[in-house]
Amino acid sequence: MESPGSDKEDTRFLIFQNAPRNFKSGQSTPGTYYPKTPDNVLNRSRFRPGAVRKIKRRAVFKNGDCNILHSRISKHRIRFLQDIFTTLVDTQWRWTLIIFALSFFLSWLGFAVIWWLISLTHGDLEPEHLPSAQEESGWTPCVSQIDSFTSCFLFSIETQHTIGYGSRATTEECPEAIFVMCLQSIVGVVIQALMVGIVFAKMTRPKHRTQTLLFSKNAVICQRDGFLCLMFRVGDMRKSHIIGANIRAQLIRAKTTKEGEDLTQYQTELAVGADGCDGDLFFIWPMTITHKIDENSPLFFLSASDVLQDRFEIVVILEGTIESTGQTTQARSSYISSEVLWGHRFESIVSYNNERQGYQVDYSRFDSTLQVDTPLCSGADLAEFYRIQEQDQNELLSLKRIPSDQDQLQGPL
Repeated sequence: MESPGSDKEDTRFLIFQNAPRNFKSGQSTPGTYYPKTPDNVLNRSRFRPGAVRKIKRRAVFKNGDCNILHSRISKHRIRFLQDIFTTLVDTQWRWTLIIFALSFFLSWLGFAVIWWLISLTHGDLEPEHLPSAQEESGWTPCVSQIDSFTSCFLFSIETQHTIGYGSRATTEECPEAIFVMCLQSIVGVVIQALMVGIVFAKMTRPKHRTQTLLFSKNAVICQRDGFLCLMFRVGDMRKSHIIGANIRAQLIRAKTTKEGEDLTQYQTELAVGADGCDGDLFFIWPMTITHKIDENSPLFFLSASDVLQDRFEIVVILEGTIESTGQTTQARSSYISSEVLWGHRFESIVSYNNERQGYQVDYSRFDSTLQVDTPLCSGADLAEFYRIQEQDQNELLSLKRIPSDQDQLQGPL
């Protein structure tokens, strides 16, 4: 008899999963993945993720960013300027700071030119009208203590930010100077308000809350309550919880329609839940999210070997309201076929601490999994096996209940 880790048995398992209607009634299982014997380590490695799997291009990175590149939108760039606030909030910090620095500097420089023109046209920059000679000549300038363009630039900064050093100030001599002073004060307030609003919006974006929302590095497939289940883990490291947390999952996979149209990025919703509930979570500790691979699942006909070779991506989306700010946040991650471990189960990381009188979460084992016996066949083959096994059991029970003809003849006279 061959050992459990022999090549012959591995071949039998693969043939067996592809011929579910030839199940023998004497078998109790359609074959398991990762049998726990030390002699089959080499054979087990052929099923390990990443061994022979094809790498799929991601639509969503592990950190939640979408791998989307926009091209040929130069004709529509004006639309980004029409929503300048969102554009500045979405742009990177260095570009936002550069834009604000340029807006301040250019506004100072622009109004400095205006003040210089006012002083020049009024004659305040003539040698006999300079501040050193104004007391002798009795000249009243538009702006006191202005003798060059540098003085105009300094006065522009003082006016826009209401610094008020006390040396330079407008006079009643020039109405246009008073008007420009009012205009620059308004412009300065508007620029500062925009800067404060955009910086606050960038620092308090709900996207930053996702940095403490965790998704397991891998997804796993194993049996639970007689069904193959796809599972992944989510967790929150903060004490302030996500209110009304909702979890979704979508399968991105190529599909060909009946008309022959190839849909390379076809999205299918996966029914997911946790602890017997639907996608709404009471998210107080890390939870294992489960997708039952039944007849309604698009993964129903995928076996272990199919997962190794197939190309698909499972995008998971966690949404909820931040308890401390009331803002809605969304965290995303994805799993490609090489990140799905067949025959694994997540370790338990929540335990009760008697000393601290509370439930303790060990995040150091958040991604840890255990190898468990799991059928190699698809969910459809497994359901067919259980159906045949149940049918055989019912036939045996019915045979025990029907008495034979000889028993009927030897009955009581």
